[in-house]
Parts: sequence; structure tokens; C-alpha cells
Amino acid sequence: MPEEAVRCKRGLSSFQIIILGFAGVILLGALLLMLPVSTTGGNVTPFNEALFTATSAVCVTGLIIQDTGSYWSTFGQAVILALIQIGGLGVVTIAASFALLSGRKISLMQRSTMQDAISAPKVGGIVRLTRFILRGTFLIELLGAFAMLPVFCRDHGWRGVWMAVFHSISAFCNAGFDILGTESNLYPSLTGYAGSPIINITIMLLIVTGGIGFLTWDDICENKLHFRRYRMQSKVILVTTTLLLVLPAIFFFFADFSSLPMGKRLLASFFQSVTPRTAGFNTVTLSDMTGASQAVMIFLMMIGGSPGSTAGGMKTTTLAVLVANAAATFRQRESAHFFGRRIECGVIKTAATVVTMYLALFFGGAVFISAYENLPLSACLYETASAVGTVGLTLGITPQLHIPSQMVLIVLMYLGRVGGLTLIYAAVSGKRAGAAKLPLDKITVG
Repeated sequence: MPEEAVRCKRGLSSFQIIILGFAGVILLGALLLMLPVSTTGGNVTPFNEALFTATSAVCVTGLIIQDTGSYWSTFGQAVILALIQIGGLGVVTIAASFALLSGRKISLMQRSTMQDAISAPKVGGIVRLTRFILRGTFLIELLGAFAMLPVFCRDHGWRGVWMAVFHSISAFCNAGFDILGTESNLYPSLTGYAGSPIINITIMLLIVTGGIGFLTWDDICENKLHFRRYRMQSKVILVTTTLLLVLPAIFFFFADFSSLPMGKRLLASFFQSVTPRTAGFNTVTLSDMTGASQAVMIFLMMIGGSPGSTAGGMKTTTLAVLVANAAATFRQRESAHFFGRRIECGVIKTAATVVTMYLALFFGGAVFISAYENLPLSACLYETASAVGTVGLTLGITPQLHIPSQMVLIVLMYLGRVGGLTLIYAAVSGKRAGAAKLPLDKITVG
């Protein structure tokens, strides 16, 4: 295989380049955030806090120890925003963009790495797709900033321009960072704009657009409204995403927010349905929501966005594949299928592996934090789901965590962004499994 020859010649596999690239950017960001110029008080930020913030930014999570708006200076906020943009698009995509801008030819090795980075089905056309991603990203972020500009400028004067740009990029990259906090009002997120249709709708559209995946964009732009012409994956993503937005919104509408006027109630219900898809903004106090609603949000946070997007989590396609496989089993069919197309068994095995890995990280991390910090397990489950799903929502316990718990969340955020399977593939790269098969035996399940 040509790809295997490329990887052997290169020394490092695509997956190793991806994980090392993310780690390098995180470390550089942490060192920059430690500088006195990065804070409003001109003090040196402890390494653990800088590392936590840099990891959260690059992994587009949004969990923070220090309030972004009041603690970090304009320089520090700019560093965080750059890390968000790099993390959202992917380190490899950003590196490729510089190569494209310089006019250099993209080698076969680089094309192979780019393919793995954005989950493209093939190497062919990868440069065109990368250009499409970059142009589409900056156009959408610009439109989002312009849409929010009047509201932020009305409330914050000329600083509103920076706020509009920051929140547009943060929303599109599904990061969830905000700079609305002040010394007297820490960690507000978008609670001050719960009744603003412009802010709510714009942020929601940016989150969904960034979370459906670059390949789905390409499909929509190429085939317009002709749904039947879409790739099967795009169809699955769009249908699953729609269901995961509408059904939770209906649940939240009836379970919470009964004290709000009808307009605010609708906005709050839909916003809280959209934001767990790895975005991390909130327009209401999350701790005031019912336990059932918090459980639904944990479920949504674990699922996350779609493959090849700015979002993290297990991915919508993983859930869809497992549901389709369960449906096929119930109907006693040999294989799962979507839209008249069969799903190969290897994909189902991968989906099951991903879910098992995420559940182990989610539950194991929560148990450790709960035991170490002496906090309720429910709050810790919410926190670890937010971290491994790269969401950024919290019930307010993040700032009070000690260093060991912070390290656990850092690991979860990192694994949630690069992907557990990517890390495994990087670790076992170049190792070949033996061709021999072990004897077959039976085991009863269910």
C-alpha cells in the first residue's frame, strides 16, 4: 500500500504527528499564559493553571480555573483565542494552511497526515478540501462577529468589537470561552443575554455549523438541498444532529424554565440543547436545572459533535451506528444499515470500543475527583463528562479543584480532543498483529 510506504519512510505515523502537534501547541500556550503580560494584574500565573487553561483552549473545552474576562489581559485573551482557533481547525490543518499560503507544494506525506487529521475518506482532493475548510471557517466566523457586533457595541462600546470576534470564534470552534466576566461578576458565560434573540440564535447557529463536520459542509455546498445525493455519513449526521437538538429542547422546555416568559423559555430550552454538543456556553444557571435535565446534558456532552468537526465527544455517528446495530439485532438481521447501505462489522467494533473507552474515562475520572475532593459524585460526573466531551459546562466546582484533580481533567480534555483511538493507533503504529487466529468458542451475552 502506498500509504504504508509513506508512513514507514516518514518515521512518525499521522496519528503520532497529530498527538504531538496538539501537545506542543498546549505547552507553548501554557508558557505564554504564564507571562506577566498575559494577566490584568501583571503577575506570573502558576504553571498548573496556565497548563489547564491552554489545554482547555486547544482542546476547545471551555473549563477554566480563572475567569477569562477579568483575569487575563487583552494579550492573554488573544493567546487563548489563537489556541482556540488552532485547536478547532486542528494543528495539521493550520500547518497546511501556512504551506498553502506560502505557495509550497504539499507532499504525499503531508496529504496523508491531513487526511487523518480531518477524517477525510481519501487522500485525493485533500488540498481542495483544506482550502474549502479555511475559507468557510473564516467566512462563517466573520458573519457571526458582524451579527453580534451591534449588541456588544451597544453594551460595551468599542470593546464590543473584540467581544464579537472572540465569541464568534469561540462558538464556531465549540470552545465555550467567554470574556464577559468582571471582578464583581465572575464566570457569567452568556447569562446576561438569556433574552437576546440575536446573541442566542447566532451562537447556536455557529455551534451547530462548527459541530456537523467539514465533510458535511462540503456535501451541502456541492449538492445543495438534494438530500438524496448526500453521502450516507452526511445523511446520518444531519438526521442524528436534528434529533439530538429537538428532542432534548422539548424535554428542557417542560422540565425547566417554567418561571421564564414564553420567549425566553423557548430560547433557553433550545440553547441548553445545543450547547452540550461540546460548546460550553450557558444562558441559565446550570445548577438550578433539575437532576433529570442535568443527566440528559451529561448524555449530550458524552455524544458531542460529528467526525471531522471542531467538536469533541464520542461523535454522533458512533451513537447512530450502535443504535442501528441494536435495531438490526432486535429485528434479527445480520447487519446494520442506513439509507439502504450496509455498515461493515469493523465500524461497529470501533464504535463499541470508542463508547467503552469514553465511559471508562468518564466514570473513572469522576470517581477519583469525588474521592479526592470529597464532592458529590453527580457533580463530578457532570465535570468529567464536560472534560472528556470537550464541552466546558460545569456546576461550579472547577475553580476549587486541587492540582491532582486538575491533572485528571487535563488528561480527559486531551484524550477527548485527539481521540482515544488516535492515541492507541499512535502507540501501536508500525506493530503488526499476527495472522494466526485463536480457537473459536462460545459465550452467552444478554
